[in-house]
Amino acid sequence: MLNSKTAHELLDLIKAGKASQDKILSDLKSRIDKVEPKVKAYAHLPKETDYVKQDSLLKGIPIAIKDNICTKGQLATCASRILENFSAPYDATVIEKLKEKGALIFGKTNMDEFAFGSSCETSCYGPTRNPWDLKRVPGGSSGGSAAAVAADEAIWALGSDTGGSIRQPASLCAVVGLKPTYGRVSRYGLIAFASSLDQIGPITKDVHDAALLLNVIAGYDKKDSTCADIPAVDYTSCFTKDLKGVKIAIPKEYFIGGLDKEVEESVKQAKAVLGKLGATFKEVSLPHTKYAVSVYYIIATAEASSNLARFDGVQYGFRGKPSASDKSGQMISMYKQTRGKGFGLEAKRRIILGTYVLSSGYYDAYYLRALKVRTLIKNDFDKVFKDFDCVLTPTSPTAAFKIGERLEDPLSMYLSDIYTISANLAGIPAISLPCGFTKDKLPIGLQLLSAPFKEEDLFKVSYAFEQNTPWHKMKPDLKV
Repeated sequence: MLNSKTAHELLDLIKAGKASQDKILSDLKSRIDKVEPKVKAYAHLPKETDYVKQDSLLKGIPIAIKDNICTKGQLATCASRILENFSAPYDATVIEKLKEKGALIFGKTNMDEFAFGSSCETSCYGPTRNPWDLKRVPGGSSGGSAAAVAADEAIWALGSDTGGSIRQPASLCAVVGLKPTYGRVSRYGLIAFASSLDQIGPITKDVHDAALLLNVIAGYDKKDSTCADIPAVDYTSCFTKDLKGVKIAIPKEYFIGGLDKEVEESVKQAKAVLGKLGATFKEVSLPHTKYAVSVYYIIATAEASSNLARFDGVQYGFRGKPSASDKSGQMISMYKQTRGKGFGLEAKRRIILGTYVLSSGYYDAYYLRALKVRTLIKNDFDKVFKDFDCVLTPTSPTAAFKIGERLEDPLSMYLSDIYTISANLAGIPAISLPCGFTKDKLPIGLQLLSAPFKEEDLFKVSYAFEQNTPWHKMKPDLKV
């Protein structure tokens, strides 16, 4: 079945005359029909698909898109009732780039509501399930994208990463997930969660596809004032199997209490593989790591509170009916009904937290102080990257947890991203790739981080690791 192939494998088959866009789509739709009722990776599937000329770079290969990235004429609901039936009036820059290179935009994947979550359980469409164990979460917030790729319901996909939302689900689903440097990929057309942290990136079946996809979506965009005018290289030219001279830092703060023993052991084995390939290691300290979760949930919720203020039922999306018993007036009552019924519990929690830390009397004590500590976290990484090419850590402290297990414990849920948050705060690139499985056959992910705009270092190390391990070739058994 062609749907199980990577994009670069399909491109080779198309060039050799052994595959066609029609056959790829047929196999993909057949797979979705069989497993989607179990996995529930998609929020919206296309009723019809366009035909793309096969003389283009990507030759009509389908790509799944997270439901918070605007695609003209298609729903973009952020898995929230407050944006029900909202159809995007324009293409995000990444969508424009994909279309220009001949990709076929196929389906919008499920996610945590407004990307608020680490489990893909807060969606108004219901939870997505992990293809490796349908009783467990796929991670979040890009859980639909990761699950679709892992279950061969997508060739590859786009996600967004604010505090680990590409890498953590990639880890839990045994696929590759890349968060590019902040500013490497345009955010124009991404429905904002936290504007200083959000970044669009690839979720793929292997490292080669991640590099190929980043080649397409990276680059300066004048429509995004935070997009950096720094040339990108051809990331598919960075691959090597020899890591002699590569220096990798091991931060001691990432290997302490709370890290599952099986995860730790798999990461240590991954380190040994890289060592055999020529890489050298040294333990370092990132002393402000312990503040990362606290800083993140102040800055991210503050920015979310501001960004989500626009969803009031006036211009688009869900509009609540004013309550006859509400004496505050029809307009205020409509706002209350719209936001009260339109947002889910986690969205409300984060809006309240963000509004609180920005309020008079608390701004300096919380938000301003968090910004200062964020700078210290960035400085920690800058110091390490003066002497090292990469930093190696686990992606997630545990393998996938059971659906419903952490919904009533927000702190436990927030700690799922403890190893991924720092990369967003520092604005640096990071990649997660499969590095093993638990005794219960649940995926474990390895995270690599590099200096800003040095994605090529990530691809060099991750490709070498991948080519010398079997993990990326393993598939979940969905008993179809």
